[in-house]
Amino acid sequence: MNDTAQSAIADFEGAHVRAKLDHPVIDTDGHFIEIEPILIDYIEKVGGAGLAQRYRDMVGDGRFWGWYQLSPEERRHRRVTRPPFWALPTTNSADRAAAMIPGFWRARMDEFGIDLTLAYPTICLMLMGIADDEMRRGFIRAANMMTAALYKGHEDRIIPAATIPTNTPEEAIEELDFIVNELGMKLAMVNGMVRRPVGGSQGDLRSMSAEENGTWVDPLGLDSEYDYDPFWAKCVEFGIAPTMHSHAIGLSHRTSISSYNYNHIGHFADASEATAKALFLGGVTRRFPELNVGFLECGVGWAVSLYHSLMEHWEKRNIASLTANLDPAKIDQQALVAYAEQYGNDLIADKIRETGTLDGPEYFIQPEDPKDLDEWAACAIKTKQDVHDLFVPCFYFGCEADDRGISWAFDTKVNALGARLNAMFSSDIGHWDVQDASEVLSESYELVERGVLGVDDFRDFTFTNTVHLHGKMNPQFFEGTAIEKEASAILNKPKAA
Repeated sequence: MNDTAQSAIADFEGAHVRAKLDHPVIDTDGHFIEIEPILIDYIEKVGGAGLAQRYRDMVGDGRFWGWYQLSPEERRHRRVTRPPFWALPTTNSADRAAAMIPGFWRARMDEFGIDLTLAYPTICLMLMGIADDEMRRGFIRAANMMTAALYKGHEDRIIPAATIPTNTPEEAIEELDFIVNELGMKLAMVNGMVRRPVGGSQGDLRSMSAEENGTWVDPLGLDSEYDYDPFWAKCVEFGIAPTMHSHAIGLSHRTSISSYNYNHIGHFADASEATAKALFLGGVTRRFPELNVGFLECGVGWAVSLYHSLMEHWEKRNIASLTANLDPAKIDQQALVAYAEQYGNDLIADKIRETGTLDGPEYFIQPEDPKDLDEWAACAIKTKQDVHDLFVPCFYFGCEADDRGISWAFDTKVNALGARLNAMFSSDIGHWDVQDASEVLSESYELVERGVLGVDDFRDFTFTNTVHLHGKMNPQFFEGTAIEKEASAILNKPKAA
């Protein structure tokens, strides 16, 4: 690169911030935009002309969402959710092109101030939720093949993510094996929650209608319809850290028929909390201590709350405390009557004389089977330190650039046991909330300039935590990338005594 080109790049805000830093910057969650005409060609290769036509039929007139086929009155009657719209960059043609053309994205990364991007799909966020097995699996297999082909030769600066559907563990394992052993990919976007029809019926497409959406949410780690342990074991075997990018739009409380904003705000956090809670309480992090799990585009505020809520619930509802302090059989009924006689008014006194008690059937006095009482058995929590050790090192959280809640992750004075949660810089380049890709890093660095984050926090946020997420499971993950040397230094750093 000549001096003139270097000078031009330095004029961009992202590049200006990068020049101040003594460490690389990893974008944990940029988004590429699939080129649909190419995708359809790959679908035809995978499943023939018939499957390709089914894709065209599904997306060509908005039928995938259903909402567009209905009148306002029908939407209200059936409670059909307002779907996403105008979700991609349009006025900034260079950003739109970069998200679609890998070579152009790579050429602009120095402008962005980003050394390495982990790039995730866009259309596949929706394709993962298709109920029809042939369509879901065929479309995703085609998308993975296309992604590997388009990003080949750019992996030193952009590592593309494959999509792993999880309607069954067998399906997930089969696709994981394909992307690792056939396509040579090492980054996976995993569907962390599956919407399953109540009673086992299954339609052709994921419904966005509250009326038709008689479903329950399977978060894979707790009370699942299947045993997903073989899938988690395969992730460990292959050195793949599953990164969840599940959405909650269309769930019962996110079904506004008129406001995408209402449905969208907080929905990734909603979905991430459901899966993280299930993985923890279901004992997945206990059984697979080597497994790192990422949750993307969700922020970290919910995780700080969940971390402390788990501790508080364990403290009051561990098996010893539960049986000692909350067993209704230990209520002194005579004492209740005595208090009522001494302090109660005529209404209370009359009822005491009539029934001899104040307790009614709604006060949870029904007998419990002792084997159902210990809800911590799967994760074997004995102390608060166990909660810390099975949560903090295992989970990583993608946060958008200017999210002020990031500071909560690093607040050791507030977080129990001095925890620092693993927040990670995630640009979301390629989607509507990034108006100018060259300014994303500078927006994030404003948190340092305003004193919201310290310099060490920012290093962990933009670099170290992502290295640990992927590198601890796959020490070769960063080999051949522009940050190979720096990542290796982090992974090989001796543990503090």
